[in-house]
Amino acid sequence: MDHFQVFGLPRRLAIDTVELQRKFYELSRLHHPDFHQAASPEEQARTLEASARLNTAYRALRDPIARVEYLVRLEEGRDTKEGATVKPKAPPELLEEMFEIQEALAEAKVGGLDEAGRAALVAPRDRLMVRLEQENARLVGPLTQGWDAAAPAERQRVLAAMKEALATRAYLGTVIDDLNDALGESLEGYVTHRRH
Repeated sequence: MDHFQVFGLPRRLAIDTVELQRKFYELSRLHHPDFHQAASPEEQARTLEASARLNTAYRALRDPIARVEYLVRLEEGRDTKEGATVKPKAPPELLEEMFEIQEALAEAKVGGLDEAGRAALVAPRDRLMVRLEQENARLVGPLTQGWDAAAPAERQRVLAAMKEALATRAYLGTVIDDLNDALGESLEGYVTHRRH
């Protein structure tokens, strides 16, 4: 049973999150282990499994970006983020800029950060953050709408565009994190992409 099925939803990306939360609370009361303490051990195990599945599904579907990531994995037949057949690569249009950023990062590591070195890292970091927000907006806007409106024959094209946007987002997040590390900064409340 996939996460959409847990909530009785079609495999669409535009979800009413208020209704999703209402349904989550309703199903939580139904499946919460505390309400099944007098049940047999087998029934308690099934209830615990259903509760865990519900929590996992809710975490994936309540966030629009996580929902896109999950849908891509689901459409590819994968359960986890690991196992993707194509690993994210640097977007071609960013390669030249990335080369310059990598040079500035290397200089900062060797020579430390003076005012000019800091500026050489802050400006591209800020540009990349704008680009990251644009990718997020693209994922939750046009690509979400495109998926939901696509005929079955068009879905592979939309899926490929979502994968490209997710890869670009992951790459940008990693470079932003590297720049923040070099600058000795972290942007509180701003989640990019952390390598694990």
